[in-house]
Amino acid sequence: MFKSGFVTIIGRPNVGKSTLLNRIIGEKISIVSDKPQTTRNKIQMIYTEESCQIIFLDTPGIQNPRNKLGEYMLQVSKSTLDEVDIVTFMVDDSLEIGTMDSKIIEDLRKISTPIVLLINKIDKLDDKKVSYLIDRYESFDLFDEIIPISALNNENINKYIEVLKELLPEGPKYFPDDMITDQPERFIIAEIIREKALLNLDEEVPHGIVVEIESIKKREDKDIIDVYANIYCEKESHKAIVIGKKGSMLKTIGQSARMEIEALLGSKVNLQLWVKVERNWRDIESKVRYFGYK
Repeated sequence: MFKSGFVTIIGRPNVGKSTLLNRIIGEKISIVSDKPQTTRNKIQMIYTEESCQIIFLDTPGIQNPRNKLGEYMLQVSKSTLDEVDIVTFMVDDSLEIGTMDSKIIEDLRKISTPIVLLINKIDKLDDKKVSYLIDRYESFDLFDEIIPISALNNENINKYIEVLKELLPEGPKYFPDDMITDQPERFIIAEIIREKALLNLDEEVPHGIVVEIESIKKREDKDIIDVYANIYCEKESHKAIVIGKKGSMLKTIGQSARMEIEALLGSKVNLQLWVKVERNWRDIESKVRYFGYK
């Protein structure tokens, strides 16, 4: 009997959704940072065993939208609730259930899909506090299973997979065994560059950054792949910050991104980055769609 199905993972920003999925898949597909809105798209990741195939949907963190991009991200996250076989709701080590988590719980009450709750970052809590959180969430009488985990330390991840396998229906193998994501290389490369910008830039700038890959081309005479990409930001002042003094910040972003892109492509990479301004693009629906958020 072969089991398969789709599992969405929803939650507030920065609760660890992408970290968990990268851990399960064994490859870094979703980018990770400590800044909100790191994940902007719905990204499918594929976990395959001999007896099952689980297609995970990594989604943007749920928060109140402040612009057209935020509206798109919220729509993406909520739309997955009606598309999947199992919903995973992830929270973190916060002892108080905040406003946004409460709103998500109310949305979950409207669906009939099985729901698994993951309490992440238990490496920061003692056993007494973990038990307290489990009791708090059990009182909602909503979840088919509650599992405390540490995505960072790989704690209870196998238990989570086993629970999913129990809940999944019988089904076909949707993807080949060696396929781990539905995203093309261009998307992953653009996200790697954006991640390095997120990690190196101050709070205000990264939210308005988007990366566009102009071309990826292998040289005929050498084992080198040329990657040309544009980093867009929303203000001239932000452009100066992204470039840095004498190009120092852009060089830092480029060097760290190139190393990961080389590992992804299995080849030496010549990465060329340009910084451009697209004013307030997150507030303009046509621009949001142009950059692929549609």
